[in-house]
Amino acid sequence: MTIEPVQADAKPSNLAEVCIIGAGSSGVAVGKALRQRGIAFDCFEKGSDIGGMWRYENDNGLSSAYASLHIDTSRDNLGYSDFPISTELPDFLSHRQFLGYLEAYADAFDVRRAITFRTSVESVAKQADERWSVRLSTGEVRQYQYVIVASGHLWDPRLPHFPGTFSGRAIHSHHYRTAEPYDGKSVLVVGLGNSAVDIAVDLCRRAREITISTRRSAWIMPKYMFGRPTDHWSAMVSKSLRLPTPWVRRIMAWFVRAVTGDQSRFGLPKPSHPMWREHATLSQELLPYLGHGWIGIKPNIRKLDGHDVQFEDGTTKTFDSIIYATGYRTSFPFLDPQLFDPDADASALYRRMMSVKHSGLIFAGLVQPVGPTIPLVEVQGRWLAALLSGEIGLPERAEQVREIHAHRDYQRRTYLEAERYTLEVDYRTYVGQLTRDLSQITTVTNRRPLPR
Repeated sequence: MTIEPVQADAKPSNLAEVCIIGAGSSGVAVGKALRQRGIAFDCFEKGSDIGGMWRYENDNGLSSAYASLHIDTSRDNLGYSDFPISTELPDFLSHRQFLGYLEAYADAFDVRRAITFRTSVESVAKQADERWSVRLSTGEVRQYQYVIVASGHLWDPRLPHFPGTFSGRAIHSHHYRTAEPYDGKSVLVVGLGNSAVDIAVDLCRRAREITISTRRSAWIMPKYMFGRPTDHWSAMVSKSLRLPTPWVRRIMAWFVRAVTGDQSRFGLPKPSHPMWREHATLSQELLPYLGHGWIGIKPNIRKLDGHDVQFEDGTTKTFDSIIYATGYRTSFPFLDPQLFDPDADASALYRRMMSVKHSGLIFAGLVQPVGPTIPLVEVQGRWLAALLSGEIGLPERAEQVREIHAHRDYQRRTYLEAERYTLEVDYRTYVGQLTRDLSQITTVTNRRPLPR
C-alpha cells in the first residue's frame, strides 16, 4: 500500500498514517522531508520544544548537553543541504548556536505544526491487522501504518562495574553540566571518547586535579590542522583522490602524526590498533593540557575502595569525585523487547532504518557515523519520504537480509570489536547507497510499494 499524498498545508490529525517519535534533529529532518512530499504525519515530543539533545537542560530529561558543549563537525560540513549555516557563525558551533539553526530550519519548512509537545509515547504495539497502536501519555491511543522512531540513542547511560565501592560523588557524563561543583576537587574521568576529553578539559582549570582513566587508550585527532578544520582536509583528500574511507583515514592518520607528533610523549599510551579502525577522539586541547600537567593519565580501574581508586598498573590515587564518560545503551522504553530488542535488532535494520521483522517499524538517526550525523539523517529523511510516497521500493526480504549481513561483515572487517561500533557507518559509503536508491525515482517505472 502507498500512502496517498495530502496537501502541503494539511494540519496534523489522527487520520495521519505516519507517527514520528521525537522532535530532535532527526525527527525534524524526517518531518521536513515528509512534508515536502505532502505526506501527513503526527510527531510526538516529550519536551516543550524541538531540539532533543541539543537543547541544554531540555525539559524532556533526555539531553546530555553540558554548558561548554561544541559540535565536533565543522560548520561547512554540518548543516542540511538546502539550509546552509551562516558563515557568520564560528567553525564549530556551540549547542546553543546549533539549536538556533535547527529552530530556524524547522520554522522555514513549517514542521512545528505537526508536532505535539509535552506528549510522550508510552507504548507501540503491533495489531492483528499489521497496523501500529501508539499509546500516548495523555491516555489516547492512535493507530498508524508506519512508526518512525527518532528519539535518539544517547540518553540512557551505560555504567561500568568495578569491584568495591566509591564513597565520593560519582555520576555519568550524561548528568554533567558545569565545572563549578568540582572547584578545588580531585576528579577522575573514566573514558577517552569525545565527551570524556571535553569534560576533562572543561574541569582542569577549576578542579584541583584531573585524571583520565582509559582502558585501551585512543587516537587523539586535533580539530584544526594547518589552520583549517581537520574535516576540511579529510573531505578534500576523499574528493580529490577518490579513495575508500579506510584509506582516507590512513592518510589522515599520517597527517595527524605529522602535526601532533607521538602522543605517547604526552603520557597517553599508543593504542594497539591503527587509527582507521576506531572513531578517533577529537580535541585541540587535550595533548597540550597533558603537556602542561593539568591532566593526568591512568590505565583502567582495578578496584574502588572508599575515596581510593586502584588502577591496573598497581598505583592508587584518592579522588573526591568520579565522572563516568562510558557511553550509552540503545534504549526504546516504548518498544517491548520481544518486538524490538536493541541489543540484537539495532544492527539488523535494512539500510540502517527498516525492520525486516515488522513492516512499518522504522528508525531514523540510529547510526554512529564516521563523518557528520546531521546531513546524513537528512538523506535518511529524503529516502524515507520517497519510500513512503511510493517513489522508490524495497527489495524482497531475502535481499534486505543479505544487505544487513554485508554491512555487518564490513563493520567487523573495519572497526574494533566493541559495543561502541554496533551502530557505526561510513558516511560516504552509506550516503552513496541511499543516493543510488533515490535514483530509482527517475529510472524505475514499475515500483514495488512499501507493504502494509
